[in-house]
Amino acid sequence: MSIRNGIVVVAMALACAACAGSGPPPGFDDDEPEDGSSVPRAQLFISPAGKPFRAAPGRPYPVADWFAEADGNRDGVLTREELRADAQTWFVVLDVNADGQIDMPEVTRWEEDRVPEITRAAGGGGGPRDRRTVLGRNELNTARQGAGPYSVINEPHPIRGADTDFSYSVSVAEFRAATDRRFGLLDVDGDGKVAIGDLRRTLVQGPGPAKGGRRR
Repeated sequence: MSIRNGIVVVAMALACAACAGSGPPPGFDDDEPEDGSSVPRAQLFISPAGKPFRAAPGRPYPVADWFAEADGNRDGVLTREELRADAQTWFVVLDVNADGQIDMPEVTRWEEDRVPEITRAAGGGGGPRDRRTVLGRNELNTARQGAGPYSVINEPHPIRGADTDFSYSVSVAEFRAATDRRFGLLDVDGDGKVAIGDLRRTLVQGPGPAKGGRRR
């Protein structure tokens, strides 16, 4: 092998290594191969606090993984305190510089590194679509966007959605207040407990059995 050819081979190897070490999470683009065939994308669930959970196609939908993690005493139900603890643990992960605030660079890091699916879906890159997007006058827009299709709460951005004072940062107190509000949405019967069977299906799961044997 000549020196020139050797340099080309080494350069190609380095380029391949760089590509392998970066990019979106596994399965993110699996449904769009170059030959045009359809391969299922890895399943994504986004918790009420914004933490992503993924599972390979054919595996149980990862909402169960989040629920098991948040259910601290393993009694099969979530309380307000358990949801608060789950959110606080995730807040610490998002607060990279540990200043007690989730600022905009940290929000951007969450969007780009943790959940790139939500920005691709918003930009028309093949994410799930809610059919209720064509609206007439005086109609309420109930379409799910951003993180909404992957969550049990229709909230497009669970991090920015907690910024109630519009300061472009989220404090611990704001994140806790958002968690309490979300618990109220999940606890539909107001008994202070949320079982996994009480959670609605996400848009990406599609319709499924509902209480009373009817489909949602």
